[in-house]
Amino acid sequence: MKLSVIIVNYNVKNFLDQCLTSVFKAIKNIDAEVYVVDNISTDGSVEMVQEKYPEVKLIANQKNVGFSIANNQAIKISKGEYVLLLNPDTVVEEDTFEKCIEFSDKHPKLGGLGVKMIDGNGIFLPESKRGLPTPSVSFYKIFGLSSLFPKSKKFAKYHLGYLNEDETNEIEILSGAYMWMRKSVLDEIGLLDESFFMYGEDIDLSYRIIKAGYKNFYFPATKIIHYKGESTKKGSINYVFVFYNAMIIFSKKHFTKNAKAFSFFINIAIYLRATLALVVRFINYFRLPLIDTGFILLILLLLNFLKPYLGFPNQIEINNEYGILNILLVVVSFVTGQAILRGYSQTVRINRTFLGMLLGSILLIGLNFVFPEEYSFSNKFLISILVGITTLIPSSRFVLNYFNKLKLKKNNKKSIIVAGSKNFFSKISELINNQHPSAELLKITPSNTPSNEDKDFFIGKKYQLKDIAQIYNTSEVIFSSTDITYKDIIEEMALSKDKYIDYKISLRNELIIGGNTTEKI
Repeated sequence: MKLSVIIVNYNVKNFLDQCLTSVFKAIKNIDAEVYVVDNISTDGSVEMVQEKYPEVKLIANQKNVGFSIANNQAIKISKGEYVLLLNPDTVVEEDTFEKCIEFSDKHPKLGGLGVKMIDGNGIFLPESKRGLPTPSVSFYKIFGLSSLFPKSKKFAKYHLGYLNEDETNEIEILSGAYMWMRKSVLDEIGLLDESFFMYGEDIDLSYRIIKAGYKNFYFPATKIIHYKGESTKKGSINYVFVFYNAMIIFSKKHFTKNAKAFSFFINIAIYLRATLALVVRFINYFRLPLIDTGFILLILLLLNFLKPYLGFPNQIEINNEYGILNILLVVVSFVTGQAILRGYSQTVRINRTFLGMLLGSILLIGLNFVFPEEYSFSNKFLISILVGITTLIPSSRFVLNYFNKLKLKKNNKKSIIVAGSKNFFSKISELINNQHPSAELLKITPSNTPSNEDKDFFIGKKYQLKDIAQIYNTSEVIFSSTDITYKDIIEEMALSKDKYIDYKISLRNELIIGGNTTEKI
């Protein structure tokens, strides 16, 4: 037997369903077996596998034994020349396994192989290729130097940022989401270390492969979707604790000389990163109000500095009882105006921003009369504040949009691209219309050579997806996996990558699966 695919599942039934569909398409021409090890899921995963995939070799555990033990259960009885550890929240291309086999067969010293991974927005996942997390490499990552210098050969070794993501290279560490290994090598070096419950076991096994004299490769000639990659978990405090504790276990096992010092710095880093995760989450949630507050304070500071030259009365004095209240009055008025008129929604509409500015101006003018005359803003100063803020804040939205720091909605209508046949569109349009009655549905043909009758029905062809998404400011794309191959879907996602677009795939025209949602058709 050539290949054994092993998937450990825990309560992700729909992702597992889609993953298995893509896997069975990919093993169509391969002598292969597929294992699913379920860690006592309560979402019906086991029943789904038994009903829809009777050819799967199912191991249904009666308790959650963790990632390492579950994989080892299947590896021990697997018969393939190659073993693939695959996450259930992945989608593979139809020829992914064939390409991996062809490459592996040509490299007898290959111990392991990883492929190019993208997330649910089509964006490359840096954990596709990783270096050995030595104490120094880990230090650079934990304390942010790898993020500051993402292409540095010294500081960016954790994700090997200096290597081209589209070139095959030898690497040190494989991702547990797609961990392709030669079975004979596992027989020689041993299986996953079961002291790792979750995270770190892929690093440990990859390192042991290299220590045994074999090579690990990053192989971008094929791509997969990995919906819940490491990059999507970085804001999770629980992830910070579990991941870095796994690094402590790895360090104690392989770097005993520096283990104590490394553990000390790691423990400090855990709490620093946990605190940072909270701060980042707060900043992300209140990013626009904080930016607006910064611009408002900047304008007030500038006007206060210029007031002697512009003939303003002495309006804002921080050291008197009304100085701070003057500043709070301006900030609260405009931030409240934006909040009430939804100027801080995830997708920013510039018309709402202007309406928020108008309401903020009305609030400021009205509340200004509450202050004693000697401490209220003069008309000249008030007009200057209104002009400055209503000019600078909307302008900042365009600047942030230009640098891809927020998404500007160019019109009030939600646009959704549907890529599939006429039958698929007919089936899905009712669902979309019920959920988004005012949404504009943009139909794209599943092929690049539509018939003449299709030209009047579809707005464009498959290869035009990226341009159409940009023109119509699309926030969602739905692919029909019945009409379009997974290979083409993944390719289009990678070409059209956009963190503001949610790419979804229909499964058997029964479910629509995206990174954050699953819907029944």
